[in-house]
This record gives sequence, structure tokens and C-alpha cells, in this order.
Amino acid sequence: MRILRYILRRLLYVLPVLLGVTILVFFISHAIPGDPAQMIAGPKASRQAVEEIRRSHGLDKPLPIQYLRFVSGLVQGDLGRSIRNHRPVVEDLKDFLPATLELTLAAMILCLGVGIPLGILAAVKRNKLTDHLTRVFSVFGVSTPVFWLGLMLLLLFYRNLGWLPGSGRLDIMVQPPPQFTGMYTLDALLAGQWATFANALWHIILPAFCLSYVYLAIITRIVRSSMIGVLGQDFITTARANGLSEAIIVLKHAFKNSLIPTVTITGLSFGELMGGAILTETIFAWPGMGKYVVDSVNYLDFPGIMGFTLMVSLVYVLVNLTVDVIYAFLNPTIRY
Repeated sequence: MRILRYILRRLLYVLPVLLGVTILVFFISHAIPGDPAQMIAGPKASRQAVEEIRRSHGLDKPLPIQYLRFVSGLVQGDLGRSIRNHRPVVEDLKDFLPATLELTLAAMILCLGVGIPLGILAAVKRNKLTDHLTRVFSVFGVSTPVFWLGLMLLLLFYRNLGWLPGSGRLDIMVQPPPQFTGMYTLDALLAGQWATFANALWHIILPAFCLSYVYLAIITRIVRSSMIGVLGQDFITTARANGLSEAIIVLKHAFKNSLIPTVTITGLSFGELMGGAILTETIFAWPGMGKYVVDSVNYLDFPGIMGFTLMVSLVYVLVNLTVDVIYAFLNPTIRY
């Protein structure tokens, strides 16, 4: 019951957080030099045409009035209408969010599926060749710019070797699966279209690895560090003295007690992957939220920028709440 009260209280905190985000992003985005009405009308448009576009989108009002209108619509679930394509921003988010979510989940699976075993192995083989190789792998991952890594992956695996596709979510000749969630891999599985699933999975490998490499390296180092700390505890020595196998000691006792730092960085990484997919989606022509917000910034599409920012902020808040709840299951001594 206590944890339910904690969850409800944290959910109430979401409102002032999102309100603060709207204030910051609204006024910062409107400080960008340029006139969206002029960009929509074109360089040869008449002054009257530009003014008409400005009035139709409410851009002729003072900024405080524009902000109040935005918040008023937000309370009703209306994020406004895109200046660039004249569609409701909510509809745009519904169209582009599944692609980003699919890419983020694939990157997160790579982060955990590779980072955790590497971190455990590096801790168990501390200061040996395996540990040194893992350290080099992690340092390279943290130090490599995403745009450079993406270009090198395309150059190697797509252009030179031809092993993997270079862009998009499916081959041109492959039809998308029936839409249930908007995520092609999951939708293809639900529809039993195995060829489409394999094709979608083939396309997501390069962008998912490019997006995940930095956080994969971070998770690897966090797991290694926390595992080394736990492996030096007295209860691990006692477990070894009682004759337990090394595999049981490492996986059942040490790893479980080292999970809290790993869960923390995993939650933060998921939020950053959602918001940080912009470069990856641009490089791999992935039709997700990253490409959408880049186009919105280029056209000074303020409603589109605000909608993307609010969505990412909400993901951050909910992921952090989930992490805090998981703490209580991992460590029963934690009280809220």
C-alpha cells in the first residue's frame, strides 16, 4: 500500500515537471532566428500571404498568449497543428513514434544482452586479457561519435561487404505487415509473416548497434564495477567456503546484489536512447521521431518541437518511476 501511495505521489509530480519543460522549450524554440511563416510561404511570397499564414497559425500573437493557447490545448490532449504539414501533432507522433520505439527497444536489448555478460565476464576475469579487451571495447564505445560510427558501419557492412541493408525499415519490394503496434518486427510476428520479420530484423541491426554502442559500453563498465564490489564482500567468501559452485556464486548471489546500479543506468539509458536517436535515424534514413524533429527544427515547426520534447520528457519521468519501484523488489530494505 505504501508503494502505491508513492507511485501516485510521483505521478502527481509529473505535472509540474512537464509544465516546466513546456515553459523552457517554448521560449527557447521561439528564440531561434527566423520566420516560420516566411519559410512556409517561400522566398517569393507576398507580404500579405506571409501575414495570412502568420495569422492562421496564431504566430501574430504575443509569446505569452501563444504559450497560454498551447497549454490550454495541451490540457485537452491537443498538441496543436504542425506548421510544416498542417496535420495535428498528435497524429504525427502516432505515425513516427512506433519506429523510434522499435529502434530504442532493439538498442536496449543489445545494451543489456551484450553489456551485462561482458561486465560480469570482465569482473570475474579481473586484470586478465578478457578484462583488458572489454575495457578497450568500452573506451572505444564511449569515445566514438555516433555520426562517425554510423557512417563507418554503412561503409563497411553495406557498401563494401554488402552484408546488411543501409537504410529504411524494409526492402522496397517488401510490404509492411498489418499494423497492430506500428513496430514492424512485432507486427510481423503477430501476423505470422516470417519473411517480413526477418527482413525488418535485418534492417534494424546496423542502426540499433550504432545507437546502442555508447550505452552498451557504459552498462558494461557499470556492471563490472558493481560486480567487483560485490565479489569482495564477506558473504561471497562465505558462499565459497560452503562449497557453492562459482557459477552459482556469480550469477545468483553476486549479480543479484549488484543490480541496483545496473537498473539505474538502464533506466537513464532508455530515456536517452529515445531522445538521442536523432543522429542515428538521420544517418540510416529511419522514419522515426528523430527525423521528424529534425525536419521540425529546420522549418521552425514549434508545435512539432514541443510535442517531441514533451513525449521524451514523459518517457524520462515514467522510466525513472519504474526504476524506483524496481529498487524495492531488488532490495526489500528500501522503504518509500
